Amino acid sequence: MSPNTVLRTALPIAALSLALAACATPIPPTNISPASCNAEAARWAIGRAPDEATIERARTETGSRAVRVLKPGMAATMDFQQDRLNIDVNERGAITGLRCG
Repeated sequence: MSPNTVLRTALPIAALSLALAACATPIPPTNISPASCNAEAARWAIGRAPDEATIERARTETGSRAVRVLKPGMAATMDFQQDRLNIDVNERGAITGLRCG
């Protein structure tokens, strides 16, 4: 077989292999459990100011990966994220409720 014949055969096979690999669906790691949120674990925060320490403690104790503080009249997306803690605050700046999503 001549080098040109090998090259003409190898290049399309390599291109096809790369194209098929790009279409493959990656398999998520099995050792990672889905994150969740337990808002009840931070009920102690109701009535407090949403300062940095309170927000971080609430995030940690609820098992959440993300937190958003929602003030009255504030626009917020309606997407549900099971690992996000929503902290509702009143016009005086006190936490009035906690919920996941």
